[in-house]
Amino acid sequence: MRFLVRDRLLGFGEDYWIEDEHGDKVFLVDGKAMRVRDTFELKDRHGRVLVDIHQKMFALRDTMVLEREGEPLATIRRKRLSLLRNHYRVRLVDGTELDVSGKILDREFAVEYDGELLAVISRRWLHVRETYGVDVLRDDADPALLIAVAVCVIHLADKEREEDE
Repeated sequence: MRFLVRDRLLGFGEDYWIEDEHGDKVFLVDGKAMRVRDTFELKDRHGRVLVDIHQKMFALRDTMVLEREGEPLATIRRKRLSLLRNHYRVRLVDGTELDVSGKILDREFAVEYDGELLAVISRRWLHVRETYGVDVLRDDADPALLIAVAVCVIHLADKEREEDE
């Protein structure tokens, strides 16, 4: 399954649609303005919240928290002892860990579980400017979760870059 995400549109308080490969609107990223912490929701085309995404308060490193139906789903943060700044770890509540690595700021990275590719995020196969794709490779993978992971990792990397400048 391939999804198209319009890039550089995400500012908190701004919303944007994620389309499937046929151009149908599938998910809405709903940015929440006027909040103390970075917050957004990933909704389906009918407006139901699939994943609530917010910044964890009082964390030593920037951390994003994913929740589903009010219950914790995962935490995302940059891998602590990585030589690459573009390496993030997703820890699901059941203890499963996903690795995210690649050129995050260039929108060229992958999400893996135990060495197996779950999703590839890339601009390479797109001709539309300011757009990247999320290619979910496994039929049994959760597209909403993987898209939420991609949105979070990009947000964290962009925020870190802005702080360094």
